[in-house]
Amino acid sequence: MLKNTSQLIQKRKFGNSNLEVFPMGLGLAALGRPGYMTIGHAEDLSLEYEVSQMQENAFHVLEKARVLGINYFDVARSYGKGEFFLSEWLKQKNQDIIIGSKWGYTYTADWQVQAQIHEVKEHSLAVFQRQIQESQKLLGNNLHIYHIHSATLDSGVLDNTEVLTAMATLKSQGVLVGLSLSSAKQSAILERALKITIDGIRLFDSVQATWNLLEPSVGEILQEAHQSGLGVIIKEPLANGRLTVKNSNSEIKFEHFNQIANDLNTSMDALALAAVLAQPFTTIALSGAANITHLESNLQAFQITWDENLAKELAFLKEKPEKYWQTRSQLIWN
Repeated sequence: MLKNTSQLIQKRKFGNSNLEVFPMGLGLAALGRPGYMTIGHAEDLSLEYEVSQMQENAFHVLEKARVLGINYFDVARSYGKGEFFLSEWLKQKNQDIIIGSKWGYTYTADWQVQAQIHEVKEHSLAVFQRQIQESQKLLGNNLHIYHIHSATLDSGVLDNTEVLTAMATLKSQGVLVGLSLSSAKQSAILERALKITIDGIRLFDSVQATWNLLEPSVGEILQEAHQSGLGVIIKEPLANGRLTVKNSNSEIKFEHFNQIANDLNTSMDALALAAVLAQPFTTIALSGAANITHLESNLQAFQITWDENLAKELAFLKEKPEKYWQTRSQLIWN
């Protein structure tokens, strides 16, 4: 059984803000809705998809995360009932925690595991205004960070003066604003975002990006963001389950990765998370655990000594960004 790590792991300052965060956070993408693209998601939830069952499971994982020291929780308007579950848990526990949420996707799966369309993306002013009201109604003053969900150059959100001004207004009210990234163009998107100012003040305080042993291409610009005062949240550190034992037999390289983990007396997921935690730009690495067993396994990352030799040994896992994102797009919602 993993002991309380809050007294052992030093918190990190979140960018230039006054927030101090445990270096691992909990994302609710897999806890707030029955269907998700993580490999083995159905088994993670033991095929128990009723709202009451999923809420109970979410409460158990949230409570365990808090006991283990985690104080940052990450949700989004499109994570089914993720914000609702978190708000109901807070009513029971009244925890002193930090919450980040995201706007820009609307959940459309109607609590179905397999749906024709799971979520609809729209980065308009109308959607921002509607979703910030929905998020604040549920989370109130516990909402500390609000991100654009999967900002891209194609969506035009980084050129939408009305949206950016509205986010600046939210920032003036004490909520940090940020953006999450996706696609093989993560670096270009973040480079553009870092240049955005409103009334001479840089807009963004936070960035969520995908960095893992398969897709480390955004590392250089993340270091620049970190040095310029942004909080850096790493999402999908386990590549939607590809860097876990659930994927260990899919390709020879994952079998080899599993063997390296075994030789170190640890798990694939812990080793992958240790790589993320060791990066100088990482403020928070997000666990996407859907149950307590996986959460405890993820936390074992703090017991791994990461060094340059281990980094070189695992360099064989790196993929070209285009290949990584193509593979991700083909993952099946389950």
